[in-house]
Amino acid sequence: MVHPLSARGQLAASRVMQLAIVGILLVGLWTRNVAVVVNAALSLAVTVLPAVLERDWDIPLDAGLTLWLTTAVLLHAIGMLGLYSSVPWWDHLTHTLSATVVAAVGYTTARAIDEHSDAVYFPPRFLFVYVLLFTLALGVFWEVLEFAVHGLSDVVGIDAVLVQYSLEDTLVDLVFDAVGAVLVSLFGTTTLRSAVDTLTARLAGSSTDESR
Repeated sequence: MVHPLSARGQLAASRVMQLAIVGILLVGLWTRNVAVVVNAALSLAVTVLPAVLERDWDIPLDAGLTLWLTTAVLLHAIGMLGLYSSVPWWDHLTHTLSATVVAAVGYTTARAIDEHSDAVYFPPRFLFVYVLLFTLALGVFWEVLEFAVHGLSDVVGIDAVLVQYSLEDTLVDLVFDAVGAVLVSLFGTTTLRSAVDTLTARLAGSSTDESR
């Protein structure tokens, strides 16, 4: 993924987005909107994941990937302020972008295992199908989670923190999940090269430690 910003600029943009999510969290607290608070808090937690991976697992993500991840969760948090219901295409945008993140995780993991182990080989066509199915599987899980949370909220009598509008909406969401997976498979492999190399090196280091 080509960015007009330098690595430092991308990290700065990520920090600004984190502050924006904090602002959304404060808005949720001020308005006592449980859905906004929960989703903003989870989004904020996701943005610190790159730092946790680098600190605890020695897997640094480059600035572009961190910005990619942060953008996805920020748009979701913004959507909870009302854009999901007032802007018809906002849900499609966030699902596509979130799906690219999921697809990136699936691709990076599979590709790193492929390069690390001589016993494993994933042909390009298989890897394409794998990324698509991996993303759709996580998409289905998310839709089931939305359905379960919405049903539980109705039983308990509280506002749902995740909203499922209809079966048609669910199917459309999965279509855009597939679009995100295809975009990563076709155009994201170069962007993920550094992440694959980093994870491959981490796997090699773990194997060396275990053999001692």
